[in-house]
Amino acid sequence: MFTITSKPDGQTKPEGNQNRRSFLKYGGATLATAGIVFSGCKEIEDLIPKPPKDKPKEVNLGSGDIGILNYAYTLEQLEAAFYEMVMLKPYHDMTFEEALILEDLKRHEVIHREFYKKVLGKDAIAELEFDFSSIDFSNRHSVLNTARTFEDLGVAAYNGAGRLLESADLLLIAGKIVSVEARHAAAIKSVADDDPTAFAGDDVIDENGLGQFLSTNTVLESASAFIKTDIDGTNLPKP
Repeated sequence: MFTITSKPDGQTKPEGNQNRRSFLKYGGATLATAGIVFSGCKEIEDLIPKPPKDKPKEVNLGSGDIGILNYAYTLEQLEAAFYEMVMLKPYHDMTFEEALILEDLKRHEVIHREFYKKVLGKDAIAELEFDFSSIDFSNRHSVLNTARTFEDLGVAAYNGAGRLLESADLLLIAGKIVSVEARHAAAIKSVADDDPTAFAGDDVIDENGLGQFLSTNTVLESASAFIKTDIDGTNLPKP
């Protein structure tokens, strides 16, 4: 069983009464972290920092359950990077409630990202590069609308990919994560929309009252607007 938790990251956190965030609480246990030990340097070249390797221009998600996990890892990397940017320099008119929700969402997405990285191990795709130039992080409307887009996309992606998993254990985990993503979507809509029914609008719920689902191709095409790295999902399982 995989369990994880988050740690404070040194960024400014909202303070005050946090009762209003109780519906977003998310449990977990600790992910082990490894230190970096430098020893045995016999040549002066060993002390000279090496330039970072270029990030791959294209990553292949793979096939089977590994491919679906990397597909989910792609989306969690995107969401985590977005919320980290949001909370790095919050827009000037961010309310206390919005700060609590966005901070919680950031922590959850980081947990999800690190979970997939840990589970995938050597099969994990590389860290992706993102392009958020179309988002005005100083503007409330721009940030909340993007958050809504990402959360709705994530829920529809999980709904569509769950049936492609062969492992029952992985399907159970994916089901738990998508339930958290759905709460994220509802929380964002609660502050971004004046309409109290927005959390279950026709744009996310079908005529049978079920959450909508999207194919992997549709999701990757939508997400590509914010991802610099080319994603190859041609080997992903098909329905």
